Amino acid sequence: MICFILFQLFPNMGSRFPSHQLSNGLYVSGRPEQPKEKTPVICSTAMPYTGGDIKKSGELGKMFDIHRKSGPLGNQPSRNTSFGGAGSNSGPVSNAVGRSNYSGSISSGVPGTGGSSRTKSNSGPLNKHGEPTKRSSGPQSGGVTPMARQNSGPLPPVLPTTGLITSGPITSGPMNSSGAARKVSGPLDSSVSMKMRATSFAHNQAVSNLNGEDGYSIKGSIPNAIWWLVSLLFVVGFVAGIFILAAIHNPVLLIVVVVIFAFVAALVTWNICWGTKGVIGFVSRYPDADLRTAKDGEYVKVTGVVTCGNVPLETSFQRVQRCVYTSTCLYEYRGWDSKAANPQHRRFTWGLRSMERHAVDFYISDFQSGLRALVKTGFGARVTPYVDESVVIDINPDNKDMSPEFLRWLRGRNLSSDDRIMRLKEGYIKEGSTVSVMGVVQKNDNVLMIVPPAEPISTGCQWAKCILPTSLDGLVLRCDTSDIDVIPV
Repeated sequence: MICFILFQLFPNMGSRFPSHQLSNGLYVSGRPEQPKEKTPVICSTAMPYTGGDIKKSGELGKMFDIHRKSGPLGNQPSRNTSFGGAGSNSGPVSNAVGRSNYSGSISSGVPGTGGSSRTKSNSGPLNKHGEPTKRSSGPQSGGVTPMARQNSGPLPPVLPTTGLITSGPITSGPMNSSGAARKVSGPLDSSVSMKMRATSFAHNQAVSNLNGEDGYSIKGSIPNAIWWLVSLLFVVGFVAGIFILAAIHNPVLLIVVVVIFAFVAALVTWNICWGTKGVIGFVSRYPDADLRTAKDGEYVKVTGVVTCGNVPLETSFQRVQRCVYTSTCLYEYRGWDSKAANPQHRRFTWGLRSMERHAVDFYISDFQSGLRALVKTGFGARVTPYVDESVVIDINPDNKDMSPEFLRWLRGRNLSSDDRIMRLKEGYIKEGSTVSVMGVVQKNDNVLMIVPPAEPISTGCQWAKCILPTSLDGLVLRCDTSDIDVIPV
């Protein structure tokens, strides 16, 4: 009993373990517990302007694993870490805070109150009724004094897009949750989109812009020297025939010259009208080669199914996607007093006013061997296309307002839509179509390619059809679009 009384009077006597007295008067061993500091509550305010630079934007920079140097940023207002009066410490919040769920800086306290109050923040998201949502800040360490819990206030009605980091979900700003630019809803002017798409095709190095009007030309079939020689012979024959007729009244020479001239004129007219079909017949009759036995550098014809490469095309008017070749041509009919579509446009004929033809590299699966070859029609390669085009729309002064899509297509290319008779034709080679390709086989590191030949290939004379020889320059593409069956790939 005496020992118990002595222990109550002198608790630390004869003991090396510390003890302390509870609120009810009892003494217990051990040191007293230290009072825990309450977790401070930090409001969210807008960070200073960073110009949209991620490296200067603090927490957002950490999200993208971009480390910046410690210390205050250049041209940045100071952040107060105390709640006292006029004396404040500038600089960013200590890195010991870690990945906290707050943004912005701590507001300075109102002077004269001992640091217990602070200014009210106006940043924070709004709910669907326009009222400020209740949002608490995360914990923070580093010697900051406790403070009262506050809610963020309403945002200003209109905020310019300046790159400031503000509170609220990422999807509410100009970027989505993945960090990419957020798409703006609403329709886009189709004429602007058409013009942008045509410009992108024209300036893409992987796309070949084909400017030839037709694959066949009578001027290209016959050299200019022969044209001048034949013309000179006819002039001399006509002069001699007329002189003999006037001198001795013998019309035989003049009749012979007229007959020969009529035959040559008929032959030229026939080739102008049927020359393209003659070339297509030549391509169709050319035998298909087997890529397994084809030699390197051999000129072959391959027929198979088309597969798109890295850059697929899209037609400009009908918006047909996944194409390897596209052609959109606008023709105009010129009457007696109509405007000419081009400087070579003659009266009472159809003239080409606008043309968009593009081709890209693609793959072809050979029907003979089953091998797959890369056809190099892109990157400015020489290509001679024989692809059938279909009439999409006919426009005259009476029905020009019936097609708003056509009018937008004209505006996208800065073409007038006045009183003209116009016809739009479009042709394309879509993925899965059957195509015949004529070119040179090239094998390089087990990669099978078909490339343009170094010199043009002559078709020769087709005597049975009275077709003059013509030259096929570059790769020859032949596709019959009348067969609408497309093999899915």
